[in-house]
Amino acid sequence: MDFSTALRTERLIAIIRGSDAEASFRTVMALAEADLPLIEVSLSGHDALTVIQRARAELGDAAWLGAGSVLTAADARRAAEAGANLIVTPGLGAGLEESVRQGLSTLAGVLTPSEVIAADALGVSALKLFPASVGGPGYLQALRAPFPELPFVPVGGVDAAVAPAYFAAGAVAVGVGSPLIGDAADGGDLDGLRKRAAEFKAACAQ
Repeated sequence: MDFSTALRTERLIAIIRGSDAEASFRTVMALAEADLPLIEVSLSGHDALTVIQRARAELGDAAWLGAGSVLTAADARRAAEAGANLIVTPGLGAGLEESVRQGLSTLAGVLTPSEVIAADALGVSALKLFPASVGGPGYLQALRAPFPELPFVPVGGVDAAVAPAYFAAGAVAVGVGSPLIGDAADGGDLDGLRKRAAEFKAACAQ
């Protein structure tokens, strides 16, 4: 399944930004076991490249394993070397350009119409509306008026309660960090994570 199809099928990207590399790895595996197959590990988390490398070895080549907070070309290259097959950026820049050059699936951070135009011109896979909480579902709906065919993924402030409103506004998927992950990637409760995973899957299936 290609990334575009996976986005539209799964409708949820889980975002891990952990202070504990071992706990972050366990979190990746728990999400995969909970049938949440689109997983992003932020490079701003502790020892994130090692987490990605270990997870890739466990999950195999077919899994969608992303590197987030990719800023520079070097970030993109290191993430790809560690096994990431999805690159997620907070905005436009060298990291995004290098990822596109390498042919990696890319989720490009955008907020304004000008950024949407620039990202689409680069040939990105999808558009990460970030931070989505600035304008909420109403802003996404307004943004889609001039860009009705482009795939938007709101990230930032998205929880299980608001996710259906983003889908109603035209999102193809949502990206969710702490409302889903909680403290699991810092060494916290994996059972709570599994419960929240089920709740988010239900919200995204509506």
